[in-house]
Amino acid sequence: MKKLLIALLVLAFISGALFAQAGKEAAPVVTAKNFHIGVVTGTVSQSEDDLRGAERMIQEYGTVSAGGMIQHVTYPDNFMDEAETTISIITGLADDPLMKAIIVNQAIPGTTEAFRRVKEKRADILCIAGEAHEDPGVIQSAADLAVNNDFVARGYLIIKTAHDLGVDTFVHISFPRHMSYETMSRRVAIMRATCAEFGMKFVLETAPDPTSDVGQAGAQQYVLEKVPAWIQQYGKNAAFFCTNDAHTEPLLKQLLAYGGFFIEADLPSPLMGYPGALGIDLSAEAGNFAAILKKVEASVVAKGGAGRFGTWAFSYGYTTTAGLVQHAINVIKGESELLKLADLMKAYAKYTPGAQWNGSFYSDTATGVRAKNHVLIYQDTYMMGKGFMGTPSVVIPDKYFIIK
Repeated sequence: MKKLLIALLVLAFISGALFAQAGKEAAPVVTAKNFHIGVVTGTVSQSEDDLRGAERMIQEYGTVSAGGMIQHVTYPDNFMDEAETTISIITGLADDPLMKAIIVNQAIPGTTEAFRRVKEKRADILCIAGEAHEDPGVIQSAADLAVNNDFVARGYLIIKTAHDLGVDTFVHISFPRHMSYETMSRRVAIMRATCAEFGMKFVLETAPDPTSDVGQAGAQQYVLEKVPAWIQQYGKNAAFFCTNDAHTEPLLKQLLAYGGFFIEADLPSPLMGYPGALGIDLSAEAGNFAAILKKVEASVVAKGGAGRFGTWAFSYGYTTTAGLVQHAINVIKGESELLKLADLMKAYAKYTPGAQWNGSFYSDTATGVRAKNHVLIYQDTYMMGKGFMGTPSVVIPDKYFIIK
């Protein structure tokens, strides 16, 4: 009886070991050819270009549900009131055992906490923030890589470009939430100082936050109604700039009707505000930015806006989503280094043929320390009816890099 019991125990042990080994073999093995990339963007109503960049990557690499690589999700439009939902959406991507990188563009408030939770689950997942809204020191603490438009260089370059075009007044439109962001408040300080250097007037105007109770429609209506009065007050040689995507279309529409300049959007793109403001259909040109720019430019020139309205030739939001996904893929495959600027630019260049970029690693104004995982980039400004302005080759005085 004792021998039989021992035999049964041995058999049970062997069976258990075999079952455990079978379970291990059944688990997915992540290789350089077998992995998933999570992409988190806003919706069409809040950040269409970011989302279109995700769609481009789905076209290239397929969706996870169809056996491809890309798992795309969106965060709520009213993300300021639904932070926990946003965090949950991002963190949930880490439940996929094949997930190797998560890219959030735009990296709205809550992204840092989401990345921390992702790392607690899966330290191996690359966490990449595109256009981070949280302060640099915050997002740098959780992201493996953060990329922002170069709010330091552009604070100078946007004003210099406006000055070169004959602008005498620069009107900055925003609201308290955005002005609480270090990136935007620092850019404002640089813009103000640059205006002083070039003898231009700098003005701060406020418009409603689209995430507030008035919603996007109310915020846009406010801008539509205010622009004629602003033009009357500041003149047709004034340039206008807004920090929110939703404000851009009504601002462009009224500037085309009443006068004024628009150098480039906060997150520049020929798709940012222009199609709606001009009343043009770009569905036939979808994804072809050379054709999109050509059609937008022709419409702007036809409305008398030549030399007064600008953009980046390729959408910043679109390129950031696509470029960061491609960069992550290159890194996972061992073809690029995550924190090598030249490798990052290589990924961006894939989606912006012919356009020049420049950039650098973020430097803290208080300490002078240069971040290792936070890159600031910008593309050459393109003025409709005039062409590229050559901003990547402009030497920016050192004093502007320490203004805060």
